[in-house]
Amino acid sequence: MRKTVLVLGSNFGGLTAALAVKRELHGDVEVKVISPGDRFVFNPSLIWLPFGKRDASQITFPVAPTFEAHGIDFIHDAAVEIDADQQRVRTASGTDHAYDYLVVATGYRNQMDVVPGLTENAHTITTLEAAQRTGEAWKRYLAYPGDIVIAASQGAGCFGAAYEFLFNTSYRLKKAGLQKQVKLTYVSSEPFLGHFGIGGLPHGEQLLGMFLRKQNIDAHVGVALDHVASDAVVLADGTELPSSFSMVIPPFLGQEVAASATALDPDAKGYLPVRGTYQSEKFDNVYVVGIAAQVVAPWQTAIPMGIPKTGLPTEIQAHTAASNIAAQIRGERPTHEKPFADIPAVCVMDAGNNGVIILADKMLPPRDRGVLVPGPQAHAMKLAFEKYFLWKARHGYVQLP
Repeated sequence: MRKTVLVLGSNFGGLTAALAVKRELHGDVEVKVISPGDRFVFNPSLIWLPFGKRDASQITFPVAPTFEAHGIDFIHDAAVEIDADQQRVRTASGTDHAYDYLVVATGYRNQMDVVPGLTENAHTITTLEAAQRTGEAWKRYLAYPGDIVIAASQGAGCFGAAYEFLFNTSYRLKKAGLQKQVKLTYVSSEPFLGHFGIGGLPHGEQLLGMFLRKQNIDAHVGVALDHVASDAVVLADGTELPSSFSMVIPPFLGQEVAASATALDPDAKGYLPVRGTYQSEKFDNVYVVGIAAQVVAPWQTAIPMGIPKTGLPTEIQAHTAASNIAAQIRGERPTHEKPFADIPAVCVMDAGNNGVIILADKMLPPRDRGVLVPGPQAHAMKLAFEKYFLWKARHGYVQLP
C-alpha cells in the first residue's frame, strides 16, 4: 500500500516539498496538499505592487492545475488542528485527513499588535492583500503628499523588504517630482545599517549608508517603535517623526495551526523546533520547512529582531525534507541535512532602477565569504528571476535551480 504524504501549505515550501517528494519516489507515493490559499504568490515582487508596477495577476498563479499535472491532490481548505499522535490533520470544513508523513509549510501571519496604532495608521506589504491596500493608500498619498516613514519594527526579520520598499519609494518620489519636498526616513530595529537580520556583511553598513546619503534619507537604527499616530511615527526614545504615509514591516508569527500544535512544542512565536533533517524534534514522521521552522539567532540585540526566512532557504529546506521522506519510505535512514545557518545567502535587493546583489557562503555567521555588489544589474537580475521562478513553479519544475 502506498504511503501518504500530507503537505500543509502551497507556496514556496509546500509547493516545492509536494512536487519534490513525488519526483523523488517516481510517483509511487500519495501526495496531498491542504492550503487555505489556492494561488501561489511570488512574495519578492510585493514591493512593486503598491506603485502599480505589478498587479496580482502578474505575480500569482492557481496551484491546482500544477498539482493536478503532477498527480498530486489539492484540497482548498484551511488546516486547523494537527494531531501528531494520531497522524491526522483536521480542516476548517471538519474533515480529518490521515497521513504517514506530514510536512508543515504553513508560513506566517503578521503580528500587527506589536505596536499600538500599526493596524489603524500604517500600511504593510507582507501579504498580497496588504500590498494591494498599500497601493490604494499610495494613490491617496500622491494627491496630498507629505513626509514618509518606512520602518522595520522591533521583532521584525524581513529587513530586505523594508530596504527595497524604502529605495523604491525614493525612486517613485523622484519620478513624481516630489523628492525635494518630501522628507523620507528609515527606522529599523537593526543594530546597524545593513545587518539585514543575518549579522551583516563586509562593508554593508558603509554601502547602505552611502545609498541613504545619496538619496537624502534619514535613518534611525537600533530603535523600537512606541506607537504609530495618524500623522506621525513615534519612537520608543520619544522621537516623533511626522508622516503622511507610513509603511511598517511587522514581526511574523507561526500560523495558528502550527502555534496550537502543542505536541510539536511550538515556541512563543508559534514556530516549530526542527533537527538538521527538518524533522520535528518530537516526531520522526513530521517535517517543518520555511517560516514555520524555528531558527535560533546566534546573537542577542538590544532591540528584539528576527531572522529573514526567505524563498531560497525555504526551497532548500523543502528539498531536504522531501529527500528524507523518500528515504524513510524506501526503508532507509533520513540522513540529508542542511541547517538553516549553513544555507548560502543569495539575495537581490531592488532599489527602483538600481540595487544590490547579496552573496555569502552561509546565511548566518561565522562565514568565510560574503560580498555586496551594487549596480543597475541587480534590478535587471530581479526582474529576470521573477519571470524565471514563476515559470518554473507554475510548471512544477522544482528540480531546476
